Amino acid sequence: MLNAVKENRYLTLIGILSVAIPIVVALLLFSPTKWQTGGDWVSLLPHLNAVINTATAVALIAGLIFIKNKNIKYHKRAMLTAFVLGSVFLVSYVIYHSSAPSTIFGDVNGNGILEEQEEAQLGNMRLIYLIILLSHIVLAAVVVPFVLLALYFALAKKYTRHRKIVKFGYPIWLYVSITGVIVYLMISPYY
Repeated sequence: MLNAVKENRYLTLIGILSVAIPIVVALLLFSPTKWQTGGDWVSLLPHLNAVINTATAVALIAGLIFIKNKNIKYHKRAMLTAFVLGSVFLVSYVIYHSSAPSTIFGDVNGNGILEEQEEAQLGNMRLIYLIILLSHIVLAAVVVPFVLLALYFALAKKYTRHRKIVKFGYPIWLYVSITGVIVYLMISPYY
């Protein structure tokens, strides 16, 4: 009975975090006022975030390779590394987007407005960028409960439930990590 109560507490916490994280991130991102971080160091965060997303994708792929080869020890290490990197990314992402103005894809002159001439030069690239960005953002919110549940079930040694969750969560997480890098590469000329 005690284990069931304890598990319910963890699952409730995961549920709360799965809702709270995307809401808090959205509120911070779309807040009309920006934090005053006291330095230009914030401008380096998108580059750091791209490195973190790349490393997360590598850790996720390594984790898959390790588990396919039944190397559980290294699978755990790779997946915990991916989780830690994802957590660091989230903090860095929130700091950047809550303290720096948004960068607009295609804003060549950097005035914060996508002018008609700039938009015409982009052609379909802006639409492609927005589709990738939108899918990345939506799935980044969707993946939170999958990641937290997969981690919980693995740590609780409930491997059958862990495997059921990662069938859906793993591809989403990998997609989010890879598209994060793609979005960065596409928008980086406009920073």
